[in-house]
Amino acid sequence: MKSLQDSLYNWLTIKIVCDDRPDDTAAADTEKMFLEILTEEYNISDLEFEKDDVMYYVHYTKGEERNKSRFPRELIEVMLNQIQSEPEKYVNYPED
Repeated sequence: MKSLQDSLYNWLTIKIVCDDRPDDTAAADTEKMFLEILTEEYNISDLEFEKDDVMYYVHYTKGEERNKSRFPRELIEVMLNQIQSEPEKYVNYPED
């Protein structure tokens, strides 16, 4: 069973890819899926994130309570760094 922390991690990892690659339809679809998991399974709303030199901070509301989780940048940016270092492997195919 997945945890809220795992779902936040997965959402944030693909969210930063989406932000860097706004035309990447696969990333956008995946981000949407994780966002639905967060909202439907965990009752999360008002999802936001920020980063500093070391960490990402995810702020969210669960029920009536405002919460914050944090993740090391090196873990969150692994996928984005991989895509940027080998872009030929991550071609975005347009939808017909």
